[in-house]
Amino acid sequence: MKLHINGEERSFDPPVPTLAALVEALGMKTDRVAIELNRDIVPRDRWAQTTLNEGDKLEVVHFVGGGSIRE
Repeated sequence: MKLHINGEERSFDPPVPTLAALVEALGMKTDRVAIELNRDIVPRDRWAQTTLNEGDKLEVVHFVGGGSIRE
């Protein structure tokens, strides 16, 4: 299965059937990710029911904690 993730084509074998499976395959924490599928933001509570198809275009944003140190 080929998907376009953040502008890059990626292949998955075996195919990832859902957004939830994709997040797991990418090794990301679910509470720190936002996903846009074919230009629509998909709420986290719908990832398990949202199926992926060959050629889908995704934008995956992974939030990272941090901040600045005041001196």
